[in-house]
Amino acid sequence: MRLRNIPRAEGVLQECHQVIKNETACRGSWNQVFGNQQPIYIEIGMGKGKFLLEHALRNPQINYIGVERYSSVLLRAVEKFQELKEAPENLRFICMDAADIADVFAPGEVSRIYLNFSDPWPKARHARRRLTSLDFFARYDKILTSDGTVEFKTDNQGLFDFSLEQLEECPSFTTQKYTFDLHHEPDMNEGNILTEYEEKFSSLGNPICKLIAVRRA
Repeated sequence: MRLRNIPRAEGVLQECHQVIKNETACRGSWNQVFGNQQPIYIEIGMGKGKFLLEHALRNPQINYIGVERYSSVLLRAVEKFQELKEAPENLRFICMDAADIADVFAPGEVSRIYLNFSDPWPKARHARRRLTSLDFFARYDKILTSDGTVEFKTDNQGLFDFSLEQLEECPSFTTQKYTFDLHHEPDMNEGNILTEYEEKFSSLGNPICKLIAVRRA
């Protein structure tokens, strides 16, 4: 993925106290970073941040961490955060590659992982880079609590089918529930917070798929 470089991004992120610069040093002590013992939910590939910001505002009893690989993208989320009159105290950001999450979070430190409209990496040789591949579920297995969950949304039918197939083969996780049309599934759509992509694609008439993965018994 090629993204436009924004020269001011590094400076803005460096000055923002909510952006964690030494994330590996926080491994095993994220509750100290937040100053409480609340559960931790993370979004991998948070984009412009609408989804996670709204969650943090609605749920002050939960700590949220947004993980984004590209500084130019994370900049948008941080600026949106800074524009809030009352910014939530239960939100932090990390600029990092998701492949390294086991170096940043200790076993059982994360209660939920959100994956929203992830890069489909359409070429077969790149399948292991998909955030719902077996390789990534093995990483999630290392950081999630025993009752931890992974929630995935996309409008990409091919990626969704791939994700369901991966979970059938996955030794540590299984599909708890899923839908191929989230916005017309009252049970799964209750309390749903739309991402920027979700608003865009659903307005075009694209059905939104969602699955929830839990640990195998």
